[in-house]
Amino acid sequence: MTYESEEPMTATMYSETEALIVPKRNKRGRRSDSAPRRPGVLKFGYWWWALPGILLVIGIHYVATAVGAAFAFTDWTGIGDFQWIGFENFVKIFQNPLMVGALVNTLFLAITSVILVNVIGLGLALALNRLVKTRYALRVLFFMPVVLSPLAVSYIWKFIFDFNGPINTVLTAVGLESWVKPWLADPTLAIWCILVVIVWQQTGFAMVIYMAGLAAVPVEIEEAAAIDGASLWQRFWHVVLPAIRPAVAIATTLGIVNGLRIFDQIMALTSGGPAGATETLATQVYKQAFSLGNFSYGAALALILTLIIAVFAIVQQRVTAANPQES
Repeated sequence: MTYESEEPMTATMYSETEALIVPKRNKRGRRSDSAPRRPGVLKFGYWWWALPGILLVIGIHYVATAVGAAFAFTDWTGIGDFQWIGFENFVKIFQNPLMVGALVNTLFLAITSVILVNVIGLGLALALNRLVKTRYALRVLFFMPVVLSPLAVSYIWKFIFDFNGPINTVLTAVGLESWVKPWLADPTLAIWCILVVIVWQQTGFAMVIYMAGLAAVPVEIEEAAAIDGASLWQRFWHVVLPAIRPAVAIATTLGIVNGLRIFDQIMALTSGGPAGATETLATQVYKQAFSLGNFSYGAALALILTLIIAVFAIVQQRVTAANPQES
């Protein structure tokens, strides 16, 4: 009798506890909340914890960029009051041969470095992907310049390009005295020396991106194409390259952005010389805003550089975007 009387009591207590703790379910087996939540509160609950970081990024990056862009239309020197002068700073920029030359140098370094870095990086990635036995050690060696400080690398190359440096010493030793040049002091050669340093340091980064893309290409597809009689170039062009299109997009986008805002290498190697032959928009932004105290003029240069980076990035993404019909 005692057992029979305790069993219904236990069942009753469990049902009452279950009703309080375990949510009820509808006929489909889903939970049916007694008080449905509002969609706005539910969505807000997923990302509210990131709100401080979002506000910090907006305040430091976007608001500061917008304020700096607004100063491009003033005559502010960094101290005191200012007046709105419209597009006068931009007119001065495009009427100044030095600024036009800086713009040309910026585009030259960006476009040329992107082409060379990606071509060489892709070639190294293809060579070190599967065939070479020492590929792991070579990957480390080719990627090592990427992790080094741009200033440290530039000062090493400055010693190499010095008139009494290793390059001219080797040329003199092998009887090629006519090839001895003041590499960084020549207005024609200086920009090419900077390009060599940039390509040498950034190629390893592009190589790693392409190796990650090549790792996703199935070997069976390449073998099937080879069995069908496709040549090495045909396999690369029709099989490998379409498969690594996302890697191409990432590598070229980062290369364009980094190429357009090159600063450390130029300041360490030539400081914009000789005679302004290696000036870029980035170096002129620094000199005008912080060295000469012409803050509004430097802000106008920075705004032009920002717009150029945005245009190049958008165009590049459009060009390298995957075609839905191909996929």
